[in-house]
Amino acid sequence: MKRVLSLVVPLGGVALLTLAVTAFAATPDRRGDRGRTITVIEHATTDATTDTGAPGDTAGDILTFANDVFNAADARKVGTDQGYCIRVVPRSSYECTWTTRLNGGHIVVSGPFRDAGDSVLAITGGTGRFRDASGTMNLHALAGGTKFAFRFHVRRGR
Repeated sequence: MKRVLSLVVPLGGVALLTLAVTAFAATPDRRGDRGRTITVIEHATTDATTDTGAPGDTAGDILTFANDVFNAADARKVGTDQGYCIRVVPRSSYECTWTTRLNGGHIVVSGPFRDAGDSVLAITGGTGRFRDASGTMNLHALAGGTKFAFRFHVRRGR
């Protein structure tokens, strides 16, 4: 009987530990679920396209920018952005990466920028108060494409 118990008790402990770790891993991190929405308005004043291949709008063209961003009311400068986009589908979309600098840190995004309609980009990270940021950013053109609303849906934790 002692011999059977000496095998069963450790195996039971391993099974219990495995069950506890699995349950913990499957439980969402409630701190990571909390987030906030930050809206800024970019003034697209420095956007420049470099034609890299055949003349005109072709795959591989590069769009670069470094612009001021304003609060949601578009009344007060609250930061800057800078980044680049590579033309992937002519007359349709770019693939972009950029950083938006706000008070207390930076938010980095990556994803599509569509010529027509809204785009959703991934928040890939950040610095300062956004150091553990994840989530999405909705991009909406304003004023005929001379301004853009960035709506960051920022979650903390990964």
